Amino acid sequence: MTASTNAPINPEFADLFVEEAYNPYRSCIQGLSNEPITVRALLARAEALLVDDPDFGGLGDFSLAAIVERLATNRPRIAIIQGSPDHPAHLADHEHALRAAARVWQNGGVPFTFGIPVICDGTAQSNIGQSYSLASRNHTAMAVNINFEGHSYHAAYVMSGCDKTPTGILSGLAAADRARREPERGTAPVWAVFVPAHVLKGGTIPKATRSKLADLQAKAIAAGDAQLAADIEENSRYILQCSSGEAFLGQLNRAVGRGIVDRPEADRLLDELAAATCDEKGGICAFNGTGNSSRTLVSALGFVPRGAELLIAEPELSIVEASVDTLFRMINKPEFAVCEILKANYANAIRVHNATGSSSNLMLHMPAVMRHAGFDVTLFDYEKVRDAHPVPDIFAHSLTEGRDTYTLACQAKAGQNAGLESIVKVLADLGVPMNLDAPTVTGKTWGERIAALPFAVSPDLPQERSVIRTTPIRALSGTDVMRGNFFSSCTLKVAGMATEQVRRFDGRVFLVRHFENETDCNRELQSTDLVKTLAETMILPAALTDRLRAVNGGDVGDSVEEMVVKGTLAFAFVIAGQGPKAFGMPEMFAPSAYLRHQGILERTSILMTDGRYSGVTKGACVGHVTPEAFEGGGIGALVTGDLLWVRLSERRIDLLDPAAFLAGRLEPLAAAPTPERATLVAERQARMERRKWQVAACSWIDDTTSAEKGVVPLAVDRRAILPWQG
Repeated sequence: MTASTNAPINPEFADLFVEEAYNPYRSCIQGLSNEPITVRALLARAEALLVDDPDFGGLGDFSLAAIVERLATNRPRIAIIQGSPDHPAHLADHEHALRAAARVWQNGGVPFTFGIPVICDGTAQSNIGQSYSLASRNHTAMAVNINFEGHSYHAAYVMSGCDKTPTGILSGLAAADRARREPERGTAPVWAVFVPAHVLKGGTIPKATRSKLADLQAKAIAAGDAQLAADIEENSRYILQCSSGEAFLGQLNRAVGRGIVDRPEADRLLDELAAATCDEKGGICAFNGTGNSSRTLVSALGFVPRGAELLIAEPELSIVEASVDTLFRMINKPEFAVCEILKANYANAIRVHNATGSSSNLMLHMPAVMRHAGFDVTLFDYEKVRDAHPVPDIFAHSLTEGRDTYTLACQAKAGQNAGLESIVKVLADLGVPMNLDAPTVTGKTWGERIAALPFAVSPDLPQERSVIRTTPIRALSGTDVMRGNFFSSCTLKVAGMATEQVRRFDGRVFLVRHFENETDCNRELQSTDLVKTLAETMILPAALTDRLRAVNGGDVGDSVEEMVVKGTLAFAFVIAGQGPKAFGMPEMFAPSAYLRHQGILERTSILMTDGRYSGVTKGACVGHVTPEAFEGGGIGALVTGDLLWVRLSERRIDLLDPAAFLAGRLEPLAAAPTPERATLVAERQARMERRKWQVAACSWIDDTTSAEKGVVPLAVDRRAILPWQG
């Protein structure tokens, strides 16, 4: 143990004091009286954890007097931000925080820690919890900002987790940084590093459970439902994750409906699958959902230290110490403040988001972070960057072929890739205009970081096994911003669609099936005889089926059921009333999973909503439709039987004039038929208002922008006036 002394144990930072005109711990004695006991308790716990670690250098003197001296002399005050342990990504945060606190003290700083609640989107799926999920991002931003400002911290060491939390924390820190730019404050800016939680290893279906599923498949075939057997077979190829479990739920519900299995046996199968899903180490799920997309985002924005991006277990002491040292080296350097790093790296982050096929949720979170930072950024800035130069797909992520995010992390640990640095290098080598002069928390630009790489991907790693590809997989990538005659904008994650599916859907006319909420749509998509249901409930005149056959392709003489199977009758399952102000903008993961794992409909149908989708969603899923139905958006005026003309190559979805269509012309209406259907729209809005009362009022998303500006509070929106380019 190091001898008792108040001097930093790490001599690199012996003379580091934060340069600012105002020190609240000198100007107000109350904080100097209150906070030292919290620091001492934190350090005592850290010492107890680390005392037997041979790599631990000791803490020296952390008496109350020593803590007071550091606060009074304006040593760096570091907030270590952790999540709640009821989320798998944050199981190891307690120990991680103690390791970070020890290093902060060794460097001459003053460590504090606070935690925030973290909603698990998987746990919240398909229940009222999803109506709180997006709200949690805004609440997180506010809570982090309040605590950070209220206790006058200088910098943040963030244990970055899953879903909305990383962008919520970053938003709160960015808002603090922007406020501190006001000259009257006399305070230093905000610095931060993010250390993402490790990646959770996916589960494997137990042999006995797989055997039971195989028996069920055989019974399905015997009962004449070969499609159900095929859907179960396809889902069984995936690593076992909560997302694949949701698909099994839909398939087993179909099996129960057919009488192939009874409810108790189906539930026992689901229980067996659930118990085998998550590795006990916890972490961020191995699919490329919002959790890993958020990890990629904070890395692309330059906030993650080298060596901390892709971990397969909780970070060891050396990684934590190196990450804390990285944070300390930025202090007193305004060019590394949060808002400066955001501004310089935003276009890079957009291009990385495209190249990696990341979650469409980030189409909300990226502008939200920037607006909290004071920059006037919208969904359409994303579109401008995307359109300025094509970005290829270089991310061969797969949950069925041994290339999930856990595999990516293992490849990084083996030195076969360098995570985000490899992605930036590949894109730069392919001529994508990455800003290589943008600063990162390492103190080096992206250009300097990738110049030090011996390769983007090790030549010893066969390309078919590598998640990151040096040769593009296809030109198609990312998320498109779509326009239409009954909405202002919406998003479509084309990265989640097969190339053949994109080609097949381009130019196709879809029949609307309208739902006022997710529950009714889920019920239909789990129908045991869905094809028959669709055929029997859509009473279509012969002239209309003839026209659909002419536009969508099909054989004369096909029955209506055959037209459904072949996609001649293609459906747009429209779920309205799920927008931010109507119901909190929940994720429509369950219907998207049921659609994707209904083999026939996956090939022929789209899902469209003013809600959101899970980051792991695949297939033709159109979301974030703006304006939302609750505010009079055209999606709320659609009815079953309307015709949508989908032109993916032109990024348009238009409501067709039915009379013109029957007359042989593809003519979009001038606008949504809201006036003509005013009574229906008003009745639907009244039902939305009543349904909204299922959500606690304190978590309503009322005074916010639309999805085009990231669903941020109106006060945040008013302050977002700065240009982020130029």
